[in-house]
Amino acid sequence: MEAKKMKDTRVVQTDQVLINDLNNYHSLFGGVLMKKMDACATLSARRHSRIKECVTASTDSVHFLEPIRQSDSVCIESFVTYTGKSSMEIFCKVIAEDLETGDRRFAATAFFTFVALGADKRPVKVPVVLPESDEEKYLHETGGERIKIRNVKREQNIDLKSKLSLSKPWD
Repeated sequence: MEAKKMKDTRVVQTDQVLINDLNNYHSLFGGVLMKKMDACATLSARRHSRIKECVTASTDSVHFLEPIRQSDSVCIESFVTYTGKSSMEIFCKVIAEDLETGDRRFAATAFFTFVALGADKRPVKVPVVLPESDEEKYLHETGGERIKIRNVKREQNIDLKSKLSLSKPWD
């Protein structure tokens, strides 16, 4: 399987902020933004793997840095930064642009992990990703450490789940 360049997985989606997407503080709901990021990341995963079904395995390090207002556009950029056997780490950066002044600011960042699934719904191998720019190289070089942290958190979550009850709280 031939390696692929990070830039070939890049997806950029720009959208306006609609009034129905605003919370009571007149800024974009975090959940609406996460949905937009997940959709963008899905396209990066599919572009990299060329597999029809790529599913979100985890979302981590979501940081809401600045509010996004109705007067802003929201630009989400995603690309594959690191790969495992069947998994892909995808970085999303969100830039808000004030459409009246043209001022741009980082609004959010996040890392998603996707897994490519074959027709049998089992994980399939994905190509290695190759960084070129300084930004891409930094994200790729630091990917191994993020994988270690995710593995620790996964084990912690397995332990947590073993301590939780499935009984109905009203019983």
